[in-house]
Amino acid sequence: MKSNNLFSGFIFIVIIGIGLVLARSVYTEANVAESAIIAGIAFVTALAISSSIKIAAPWDKAIVLRLGHFHSLRGPGLFLIVPIIDTIPYWIDTRVITTSFKAEKTLTKDTVPVDVDAVLFWKVLDPKKAALEVADYLSAISWASQTALRDVIGKTMLSDMLEGRDKISSTLQMIIDERTEPWGIHVNSVEVKDVLIPPALENAMSMQAQAERERQARVILGDSERQVAEKFGEAALTYANNPVALHLRAMNMLYEGLKQNSTIVIVPSSAVDTMQLGSMAGLTALTMGIGQEKVRKENTGS
Repeated sequence: MKSNNLFSGFIFIVIIGIGLVLARSVYTEANVAESAIIAGIAFVTALAISSSIKIAAPWDKAIVLRLGHFHSLRGPGLFLIVPIIDTIPYWIDTRVITTSFKAEKTLTKDTVPVDVDAVLFWKVLDPKKAALEVADYLSAISWASQTALRDVIGKTMLSDMLEGRDKISSTLQMIIDERTEPWGIHVNSVEVKDVLIPPALENAMSMQAQAERERQARVILGDSERQVAEKFGEAALTYANNPVALHLRAMNMLYEGLKQNSTIVIVPSSAVDTMQLGSMAGLTALTMGIGQEKVRKENTGS
């Protein structure tokens, strides 16, 4: 650790400096050996003290082994060890750590090869287990995550994987947490980032979705036509029971067709007789209606 090395180096220099000052103060031609002994003692003392001083960051735990056996956990802050007898093989980071992992060309339950990317959020709860129960806990949790992801993919249908990522993430979290618990590691969460399927299958699924949308549009259109036909049936029953209403509706349709300029309407003779357009009264009423409509349009335009 950089801060630890700087502080230990500073202590080493200070002690060496004090020893050299003392050696210089007693130095004479008669006691050169005494001055050398003082300088040597200062050097050994500085080396021993600087080697025993350790500083752990707020998120670090130091695993201290004494003569090959677990002795204690130290940190955070300043602590001392016995040089040569005590060693620190591991500095365990207790913060939340993110690990990316993936499964490539893995077959789903319906035999579709997919590539899945995921992120694991985890932290060390028991530094002693993380250091002593597994050789390299960082690599171990990475491999455990990959194998768990492959197992989950093999038991899941492609449609469920595309639609239910939250469920897959929860299942992965439970499996990985169960595997890493003996190592003193807790899995906070797992997030599935992306699910990649073969391009040919992606195009086929896109065409299937488009066909499904077209089918729904046709169903909606057919339902609308059915509703319109039902309304026409109800109107026909009304006209059948009320000839006057049918006569008025026919007159209105013909009137609407003749309102526009340069419009020719061909009406069967039977319809003319039914609507009494052949009589003077019918023609007069139709002409008056058209004339009033034109006058109204001219007034509106002016």
